[in-house]
Amino acid sequence: MQPTTLFYVLIAILVVDFIIDKILDSLNEKHFDDKIPEKLADVYDQEEYKKSQAYKKTNAKFSNITSTFSFILMLIFFFADGFKYVDNFARSFTDNTILVALIFFGVIMLGSDILTTPLSYYKTFVIEEKFGFNKSTKTTFWLDKLKGWLMTILIGGGVLALIIWFYQLTGKNFWIYSWILVAVFSLFMNMFYAKLIVPLFNKQTPLENGELKTAIEKYAAKVGFKLNNIFVIDGSKRSTKANAYFSGFGSQKRITLFDTLINDLETEEIVAVLAHEVGHYQKKHIIFNLITSILLTGFTLFILSLFINSPILSEALGVEIPSFHIGLIAFGILYSPISEITGIIMNYISRKFEYQADDFAKETFASKPLITSLKKLSKNSLSNLTPHKAYEFVHYSHPTLLKRIQNLES
Repeated sequence: MQPTTLFYVLIAILVVDFIIDKILDSLNEKHFDDKIPEKLADVYDQEEYKKSQAYKKTNAKFSNITSTFSFILMLIFFFADGFKYVDNFARSFTDNTILVALIFFGVIMLGSDILTTPLSYYKTFVIEEKFGFNKSTKTTFWLDKLKGWLMTILIGGGVLALIIWFYQLTGKNFWIYSWILVAVFSLFMNMFYAKLIVPLFNKQTPLENGELKTAIEKYAAKVGFKLNNIFVIDGSKRSTKANAYFSGFGSQKRITLFDTLINDLETEEIVAVLAHEVGHYQKKHIIFNLITSILLTGFTLFILSLFINSPILSEALGVEIPSFHIGLIAFGILYSPISEITGIIMNYISRKFEYQADDFAKETFASKPLITSLKKLSKNSLSNLTPHKAYEFVHYSHPTLLKRIQNLES
């Protein structure tokens, strides 16, 4: 294959991916005004439903504008030999392969961030503010940006530097060492994310003694689930939307509740939500997801090792000097159809796991408080209750509210 042919293959992949996304978005938008199913009639009153419709339509319009804007800019960058200019810029500072790659990706990410930050700012302080969700201050917004950049530089840059170093030392066998690195890193982050990363952005405090803690501990004891760490996170610092999640393994496992969740739900409903999270742990879903992620990473790195040596990857993007970082960009686009398929499969499995966790909560606690909690959380986040089936199939990692309730009542 000639470099020019490969270039247009890359463009075709990007265009087809964009068109499919727009078709799915359009199909989904046509269902925004659907009548709410009878089982969900008590989620919204008439005014609240109008508000949820307005929220969906506003977000859809904004998403269409931003995605189209990003897509056009990306095409311009490709056709204007943007990668060549950034690569030359990076090489003007150093001949060191690793440093060239770090400067290259740093410039790409900085440029992307400069273009997308105003959109993110508008989303937070105009759209989310308008619908009553935003609680973030401008100081918090910019501090989050700064912290995110520092983490990307230190962690992302460090991992990338090591992978390129492995490539320099071992050639096409680099994927084995890179896979081990990513696997160890993933395990470490799963164990200690809540202790090391979360405190950079949020304050976590142990759940105070009281009715809620007693109810949670009583349930945990009932199902034989050893739980010493229950934390409350200040989610209200940024948004009114509520959440809860499970993290870690063994002695490091912990349940984290958003303060907004505690404010929005009754004690019995919170325990039902936690029963669902415990179900994920007891059913080994967390282990499965981690192992699957590591295996998929290994597969991707192996495929990358078969192609990364080919100069055509760099030449297709207009770069004369073959390099790992340019090859990585081209490979990432070529691999994206496979990534989309594995993503759809993982979403399908995730939806099955959600049903299993719901069943666990129903069997070990009760279905009614879980149903009422799901309805309240959907209402408070102005969720879309009537998504298109194709959009749901591709993008949803959780079943729709209607399907979850039908499952819980069966």
